[in-house]
Amino acid sequence: MAHGGNVIDELVTDHREVEDIFGRIEALPSGDKDRKVYADQATMELVRHSVAEEAYLYPAVREHVANGDATADKEIEDHSRAERIMKDLEGCDADDPEFDRLVGMLMNEVRSHITDEEANLFPSLRAACSADTLDQLGDKVRQAKKMAPTRPHPSAPDTPPANKLLAPGTGMVDRLRDALTGRGKHG
Repeated sequence: MAHGGNVIDELVTDHREVEDIFGRIEALPSGDKDRKVYADQATMELVRHSVAEEAYLYPAVREHVANGDATADKEIEDHSRAERIMKDLEGCDADDPEFDRLVGMLMNEVRSHITDEEANLFPSLRAACSADTLDQLGDKVRQAKKMAPTRPHPSAPDTPPANKLLAPGTGMVDRLRDALTGRGKHG
């Protein structure tokens, strides 16, 4: 899927990519080792997506959208729930009895979050911001995803400025660990 465009286009593309990965997990039988590979890929994508939203999207929502503080706080809480599930899932193999339960919880949480963002948050943001502002946010989100962590860090700060300062270093360590272990890749 092509990335680019304004912040909403970029994030909707991310949503579709994660949904595609979820579909791959659901298509495989319980216990199949590739379910873990896909779960790791979903986690990597979701963590990068969340970090970028928390660094740039939600501050823009707070600034431009009516009731922006409450909306951003709710979205960040959604991220926190998903991140705790991803952290638990990280320690499970595909044949672990907890794996199916946790991956199901993650899919439900993320799908609910996506539906809410696309139905409510994105239209409000589009109405409140100029096309130029949305384009600039898209560029910032793409840059943030390149530097973002790829593993869940539930205790890490999720609001600026601390999240913007810590994410690049944490991201570098995560990407190094991923490369060394082959995480998210088929064996």
